[in-house]
Amino acid sequence: MGAEIRTKTPGKLMVAGELAVLEPYHQLIVTAVDRFLYTTIQDSKIFEVHIENYKLFHQRFHFDGREAKFEKEGKAIRFVKSALTTTLTYLREKNIDVTPFTLTIQSELDDTKSGQKYGLGSSAAVVTSVTTAILTKFLNDKPNKEIIFKLAAIAHTKTQGSGSGADIAASTYGGVLKYASFQAEWLLAKLEQMESLRKFVEEEKWTYLTIEQLQLPPSLFFCVGWTGKPASTKSLVGEIKRLKEKDPKSYEQFLENSKRAVQLIVRGMEENDIDQFYKGIENNRKALSEIGQIANVEIETKKLYILSIEAKRFGGAGKLSGAGGGDCGIAFVPSKEASEKLHKSWLEKGIKPLKIGIYSNGSEKV
Repeated sequence: MGAEIRTKTPGKLMVAGELAVLEPYHQLIVTAVDRFLYTTIQDSKIFEVHIENYKLFHQRFHFDGREAKFEKEGKAIRFVKSALTTTLTYLREKNIDVTPFTLTIQSELDDTKSGQKYGLGSSAAVVTSVTTAILTKFLNDKPNKEIIFKLAAIAHTKTQGSGSGADIAASTYGGVLKYASFQAEWLLAKLEQMESLRKFVEEEKWTYLTIEQLQLPPSLFFCVGWTGKPASTKSLVGEIKRLKEKDPKSYEQFLENSKRAVQLIVRGMEENDIDQFYKGIENNRKALSEIGQIANVEIETKKLYILSIEAKRFGGAGKLSGAGGGDCGIAFVPSKEASEKLHKSWLEKGIKPLKIGIYSNGSEKV
């Protein structure tokens, strides 16, 4: 065994603009958080993968020049397989010789006792982490963040068939981001037509995509509460897409409401205007709750509603994070004392406060 390289990749939480981000040019705010997925890459005599959280060890594979093929295929390995295929294809097109290696993946993004998902973007962190580890090992220079993002986005979208890529942006770049999606349908169509993966990620501008760093007002305290119920993003998004066909007027109104709320939040961050920031968070919460009611899906569950109302009671603002239906909610309050009172109140109401903060760095070697 040769020297090992270890990478550390943060999870994410959506701050505002969920669901609307699936439409061209609609912006979302997302943050990287200080819960991590670790990938270790090490020289080996054979290509193999260990995924510790799934108790999957010695998963052998080979790369035939087009695809990473595992001796045993399965659901648990599909995102890893896609990240390997995409990244190794990129390196092959750059005429970089790849020698056998072992990858070991270990995650702290989910609940350690039950294994239930918090909604911190585990599959996105996996593809970002695997991509970062392989590029770090085989490129002479430190990997370019844009290349990591694009390769990971391709791997994730090809596997999932949908999604905004915001979780991959957070895992790649870190910090708080203003993000507009490349649009999954656009990307999948491009992948069908492209002749060179290397040229596509290195030279071609991705239509619709924008990624910009933001800074939260320093006086705000960030709080995260877990409802104890995992959510299914795919099914909720599907219901909202059906509403777009059935009731386009309501859907367009939701997009406008979301857009205005995100603009308020961004202005509040740029101008250090806390009241404007809180108003944007509250307006986005209402927009998501209303579109859920119109579509007859529970986007804002009872616990997510309580989480938000309690944040308001202690002088701040809160909302669901992600597509809703469960998982985590977030809140911003004006002081440490307010955050402690909020945590106590959440606990009394069956919401588990999580020790999660904003993380400034993206996926990187440690």
